[in-house]
Amino acid sequence: MEQTLVSVTLPEMGESVTEGSIVEWRKRVGDFVAEGDPLVEVTTDKVDVEVPATASGVVTRILPREGETVTVGSLLAEIDASKTDRATAASATPPNGIEAAQPPPQIAPPSRGDGLADAPARRIARQLGVDLKLVRGSGPNGLILRSDVLTQSQTVRRPLLSPADAAPIPANAKLTRLKGPAAALSGYMEQSLSIPTATSFRSVPVDVLDARRKELNGGVKAAGRSERISFTHVIAYALVRAAHDLPGITYSFRRDESGAPARLESGIHLGLAVDTERKDGTRSLVVPVIRNADELDFSAFRAKYEEFVEAARENKLGADDLQGASFTLTNPGGIGTIASVPRLMAGQGAIIAIGAIGYPAGFAAANEQSLRLLGVSRVMQMTSTYDHRVIQGAQSGEYLRRVDELLQGRDGFYETIFASLGLEAAPVPEVALAPVA
Repeated sequence: MEQTLVSVTLPEMGESVTEGSIVEWRKRVGDFVAEGDPLVEVTTDKVDVEVPATASGVVTRILPREGETVTVGSLLAEIDASKTDRATAASATPPNGIEAAQPPPQIAPPSRGDGLADAPARRIARQLGVDLKLVRGSGPNGLILRSDVLTQSQTVRRPLLSPADAAPIPANAKLTRLKGPAAALSGYMEQSLSIPTATSFRSVPVDVLDARRKELNGGVKAAGRSERISFTHVIAYALVRAAHDLPGITYSFRRDESGAPARLESGIHLGLAVDTERKDGTRSLVVPVIRNADELDFSAFRAKYEEFVEAARENKLGADDLQGASFTLTNPGGIGTIASVPRLMAGQGAIIAIGAIGYPAGFAAANEQSLRLLGVSRVMQMTSTYDHRVIQGAQSGEYLRRVDELLQGRDGFYETIFASLGLEAAPVPEVALAPVA
């Protein structure tokens, strides 16, 4: 049967990504691979990705070795798509003229002090001011990867713990190395420890929000449309509107060329913290960014929000989609968490956490009529964790107050939402509550 060779190249991962380094080949020459299966893991200075097989068949050629840096569009491997079953793959051998990558020579991994690193690791090390000679590499033959720099950036200023210094691993315990997005996230979290933060809390009544959301969904349904408006859609849009009115919540800390402290004002770019689960069951957190979110009306904002959440859960986000947030929304209330003080990522001004919606714990079992007579309404806890170097407590508090005002219907907030969806807005409902005795 005539060969049908399919090329696998390094895909585009955003305008700012031009090259990546090979971390690990998941398949070898002669292996069968199904279309869409991970073929090779690649790290860049922005994101770690798994490049999938572009066809089912037998891998006949692998070009770059683990640890090599390649540019976007470069040929990574070739697959013989004419061999489409595993039995054929088991007996397949590379045909004449097909060059197979030989395994790299077995050499001792470099010890700390050698500083052998790929290009993305060198770039992130320059950005963070990390001495690569103090970093231990986890790549092939001890190569230092970008995730190694991120993970160890907070510890290289002092001697790294050796295995003998660390707490002993219990018998029958399982130790799994973090790789890809999970390893990058661990590095970002350690980096966040260097940010002096403080947190503001606010309890926000949700009766108006609940009533208006129901009206919105009723209007959409009556119009024969399929979109659904969630609490988070409305809350996120209120965060953006409030940031437009009080942009200080998006200011972040930088140092200028002389090393002096400075404040960066980059615009209203909202990050959305999305919990994702990979095929192997591991979970990770990604933060796609809605850029210039204040320039979108609610309809366009909601569409972009849904687009990013779906792409995040299907692992289809590009590197540029994950860059440039000036503040972030996280919604632990979706799983019942009442309040949260999340970590703030470097380069952002604040992270806003939304807690679960419900009655105060002491009233949770009371019936609705009794609660109305007592003047008890459902609430949600909202927290603002901010960089205290450039944002002060009064600014954070004023920002949460502004979000609260919008969610209560001030300044035509809901009317603009109805209008963007092509719906007619009713007057803001009055919530009839008896005076508290």
